[in-house]
Amino acid sequence: MANSAAQYLRLPVLASSGLAVVASGLLYFKQKLVLSNSCARLVVSYIHKAHELEVDHVCSELIYPRNVPTDARTFVPKPRQFGVNNYEELQIPTPDGESLHALFLRPSKKGLAGDITVLMFHGNAGNIGHRIPIARVLLDILGCNVLMLEYRGYGLSTGVPDEAGLKIDAQTGLDYIRQRAETSNNKVIVYGQSLGGAVAINLVAENQDKGDIGGLILENTFLSIRKLIPTYVRYHLRHITHLR
Repeated sequence: MANSAAQYLRLPVLASSGLAVVASGLLYFKQKLVLSNSCARLVVSYIHKAHELEVDHVCSELIYPRNVPTDARTFVPKPRQFGVNNYEELQIPTPDGESLHALFLRPSKKGLAGDITVLMFHGNAGNIGHRIPIARVLLDILGCNVLMLEYRGYGLSTGVPDEAGLKIDAQTGLDYIRQRAETSNNKVIVYGQSLGGAVAINLVAENQDKGDIGGLILENTFLSIRKLIPTYVRYHLRHITHLR
């Protein structure tokens, strides 16, 4: 079990420290990228789809690498693989017509945090199934409920991810907890990992006045794109050039 959990926890590292950073940096400095032919070839060849993808699509894939690993859109590990048996698998509709895959996990024993639900936003790459070991820690130690939400375009959710869409997805997850009879009176702790941290911060900022958000947990979330870009973009572009 420990080896299996460790294997899944390693999967998100690729995007958090590599491809997503490069593309985020490029897009930060120029919203509408006009890449030279040589730069476009470099980026496209790096993800091995030179004949199929337009530059805009390449940038989207780099910022939101939802197809890493290769079966991330078709295979989502189940909670029972990690010893969690009390759960529901959900498809939650969004106001703009998408369907979000989610897992609602209950603790085997209600603990001190039995009146708390953690709304969990995952990091880049992979899907919610790869983060179940983290959710299990919350279940076992705190005895709270956990709602794991999969952004549009990730795992078994429909759609294509973008910044506006992820904000809608986050609000949809919070509203689901508010409307579900089992959790409507719960305090909500919002947990964000890496990319999910940015999603979580925005959600909490937009819902501070409602009174039901009890806390915010951030894991490996960047302080700002401006601070993140200089070192990582230079490093990864040198690495890409060397590979060529």
